Amino acid sequence: MGRSSQRQAFEKERQVFTSQPSAADPTPAEDSSSPGVDAGGDSRRWHRRQTSSTPPPWRVEGLKPKDQDRSGGRSGWSRFLWLMLGLLIVNWLLSSLFIGATSPTTISYSFFSTQVRSGNVQSVTSTGDTIQGSFRHEVAYPSKVANAQHVQQFTTQRPSFANDNLFQLLEASGATINANAPSQGPPLWEDLLLWFGPALLLAGLLGSLKLSGRSMGMGGLGRSMGMGGLGQSRAHQYDPSSAKRTTFADVAGIEEVKNEVTEIVDFLRNPGRYRQMGAQIPRGVLLSGAPGTGKTLLARAVAGEAEVPFFSISASEFVEMIVGVGASRVRDLFDKAKQVAPSIIFIDELDAIGRARGGTASVGGYDEREQTLNQILTEMDGFTGSEGVVVLAATNRPEVLDAALLRPGRFDRRVTVSAPDQRGRAQILQVHTRGVPLDPGVDLDALASSTPGMVGADLKNLVNEAALLAVRRGHEQVMMADFTDSLEKLVLGTVRGIVLSREERERTAFHESGHALLGMLTPGADPVRKISIIPRGQALGVTFQAPESDRYGYSADYLRGRITGALGGRAAEEVVYGDVTTGAENDLEHASNIARQMAGRWGMSPAIGPVSVLPSPGQESPFGFDGVAPATKDLVDAEARRIIEECYEQAVATLRASRDRLDHLAKALLERETLDEDEAYAAAGVSRATAAVAVSA
Repeated sequence: MGRSSQRQAFEKERQVFTSQPSAADPTPAEDSSSPGVDAGGDSRRWHRRQTSSTPPPWRVEGLKPKDQDRSGGRSGWSRFLWLMLGLLIVNWLLSSLFIGATSPTTISYSFFSTQVRSGNVQSVTSTGDTIQGSFRHEVAYPSKVANAQHVQQFTTQRPSFANDNLFQLLEASGATINANAPSQGPPLWEDLLLWFGPALLLAGLLGSLKLSGRSMGMGGLGRSMGMGGLGQSRAHQYDPSSAKRTTFADVAGIEEVKNEVTEIVDFLRNPGRYRQMGAQIPRGVLLSGAPGTGKTLLARAVAGEAEVPFFSISASEFVEMIVGVGASRVRDLFDKAKQVAPSIIFIDELDAIGRARGGTASVGGYDEREQTLNQILTEMDGFTGSEGVVVLAATNRPEVLDAALLRPGRFDRRVTVSAPDQRGRAQILQVHTRGVPLDPGVDLDALASSTPGMVGADLKNLVNEAALLAVRRGHEQVMMADFTDSLEKLVLGTVRGIVLSREERERTAFHESGHALLGMLTPGADPVRKISIIPRGQALGVTFQAPESDRYGYSADYLRGRITGALGGRAAEEVVYGDVTTGAENDLEHASNIARQMAGRWGMSPAIGPVSVLPSPGQESPFGFDGVAPATKDLVDAEARRIIEECYEQAVATLRASRDRLDHLAKALLERETLDEDEAYAAAGVSRATAAVAVSA
């Protein structure tokens, strides 16, 4: 891991030591663009604005001209007609089945008379000799087709010669007698609507798709419908007229990265200047870096600056459970981009589909993610070119991407977006405070110096928290105190409303004083910025240290000082009380992580030598096969233990030699609960200019 990644990981930790177990601190670590002419001399060019004087430099190889679709269209219409005919037949059969199931069953009059005398007739409707009605209970009626037919709704015809006092029998059995005309079924228009309505509606929908330019053959139908739209790309095309348009003026602190993408935008705007020099536009630009460094913001700025169509999509939107859908969406996205070339495609979180192939595949050996990746590889630089389509992609994990995706011709440029330095943080704060009313006493440069390791997203959140705090306090402008208090909340945690006992509060004060005093007296240590015994988050107390300026490399002495400072709380408890508590759990994890990496990754152990035997964070083998011998791992553990024990002995010895300073600092903490930088050094009686000299002497 390079120095930049180590710096970012170290400064992100903020050197916060807690007196209560909490989450472990992060481990410190580290095609040509000329017009294309085919064999027959037919020039085919795709461009955004066609002019009669100057031919555009963009072309897309392999796309069919419109006149090549005619024969395929006739075949598509024939398949469409056969499909519609089949749908109509199936619709008619189903409708007939459902309608027939609800129509009354014709029975004999003698069977009807038997049911009347048994009192099973619930209601009848009759005008003339036709009688319709329903039985109280379903009965079995003998049928010539089957042995018996279950009947609830019936119809029958009364003979003209019958003389059976039917009215009196029905009235005596309690049946309801109506004199309405017997039902003749629904009118013809209702039957036609029920039989053919759904099919006609579907035919109209498919016909509208055909008229809109989509082929309606069986293959085209599947792609156009996409099984409910699954095969269509979900990319969003940027609207340049949006009121919230993002431009390069909104991007600060990453000037070198902004210059890289600015060149892409300029190439798309003025291709002639680059073509004269024989330069070709990059196929793709990969933006990699830690979360919050501004990769997506930079893509939005490109969309706002470029005068070409811009499509944005998240890589996870390509993949579905159905195999082949992701590849179909990739084709659809690139087809749309080619039709309006020059254009830009932005794929966020590329590692969702761009992981190295060869892992566990799904049943049958086909993996939907790998098919999607293969399609992207083909579209970016396959047999057919994609001139005029530039792909921007962002990822937090470039190490897991497939090698074929990273080769020149696909992603020609790989740009790392790192955490900003002090000057970059000040510029980012200026951008995010443009719409915030600031008090004249707000010093953004000093605020940037107090936020090492913070990225653009952190600084934006800091400004927002300060504005919210100013509103709660009733300020008309955001004060410097609002910023510092918001920074404490973000770095140290939210204040907890718990009451500590006198003994526990006193032990916490000595614990935090041990951290702070070792930070003041250890040569080369980062200055102590704030000490507090107010419970925050999961901690009962916190000590915050931050460097004067950005660090880009860490020496063995500095790392040992970090370990010594982390163990200061436990050492103070042992010096004052003769025992220790569980409050140092977080400190021990932090110290152990640094010591193990000193021995196993950074070659700072004489017993192991300049050999890296531990994998970088995120590079661990899923099966535990790292190629390191067990004896070497045991040696790493032994060396890490030796380093920690030496640092702990030094911490105890320093605190015992400065017991009076420790007592004074703890007493000041108990009185005021929170001490800033000047108050802490004054309470301990330590001069920042002579602290390192006093300890070394």
